Amino acid sequence: MSRFLRVARPLVLDTLGVLVFAVLMALHVTVAIATAAGLAIALAVVARERLQGRRVAVLQWISLASVVVSSIATWLTSDARFVMAKPSVLFLVIGIVMLRKGWMNRYVPAEVAPRVTREMTLFGYAWAALMLVSAALNLVVAVWHTASWPTFIAIYPAASKAALFCVQYAVVKAALRRRAPVVAAGESSQQPGPGGESADSRIAM
Repeated sequence: MSRFLRVARPLVLDTLGVLVFAVLMALHVTVAIATAAGLAIALAVVARERLQGRRVAVLQWISLASVVVSSIATWLTSDARFVMAKPSVLFLVIGIVMLRKGWMNRYVPAEVAPRVTREMTLFGYAWAALMLVSAALNLVVAVWHTASWPTFIAIYPAASKAALFCVQYAVVKAALRRRAPVVAAGESSQQPGPGGESADSRIAM
């Protein structure tokens, strides 16, 4: 379980601000509090990357922008259906961005990336498809099945992403086992990483 959590951590961090905002809104916390919390976390993630000299990922910028745009849209209207439908805009934007080939490569250690390039590319498109389908489903539920929306938004987004993540984790790990690295005689087939872990055991999405 600890290894699984280490794999999930980068992707969760990249979208943490908007996740916090969405969860708080689903719990009927005031817009002001949800916005402040989501914005603070999204800014902290971006600042952390900049301070450590790393390039800020596209999903991190999207997370920051989505909190701002969603909060402004919520303040401008009191239409309940609009509030329910706005996650569709977020899912749509993220899905379009995820159509960029190779966007998932940053979640894989460089030393093992060449062995799972095909899988990571395919799952990048799978994530994009999930986001686009989620956008459509949320819109349908928000407009035509309004009474069911709280249950839908509380279960479907997290459950669908967890299911796809588990499938990807299993497929990528299986691919790594099938494609053992070619090494010189006398060298270990899995070079230890920081803390004595091999790159394969640190595979991240």
